[in-house]
Amino acid sequence: MAKKKILFVCATGIATSTVVEEKVCEYLRNQGIDFEADQRNVGSVPSIADDFDLIIATTQVPYKLNTPVISGLPFLTGFGADETFEKIKEALTK
Repeated sequence: MAKKKILFVCATGIATSTVVEEKVCEYLRNQGIDFEADQRNVGSVPSIADDFDLIIATTQVPYKLNTPVISGLPFLTGFGADETFEKIKEALTK
């Protein structure tokens, strides 16, 4: 399976996306999924979205994109994190 590219997005590209990126990357390494990650602010998404296999966002992504977007908020709240890990794995392994 080819290396997957994941984009982590928050309003500024610094704070909450960093927390979510750390948790998701640890999970993916434990699952044996080959990936590379990048982190940006939400404003940069339209021009780069097609370069990624998945976008994980802690803010609204108000754009029509070809790339799937999964909310990263469960990793900040603790509610629904396990289900979200499964959605991410499914999106990257199909």
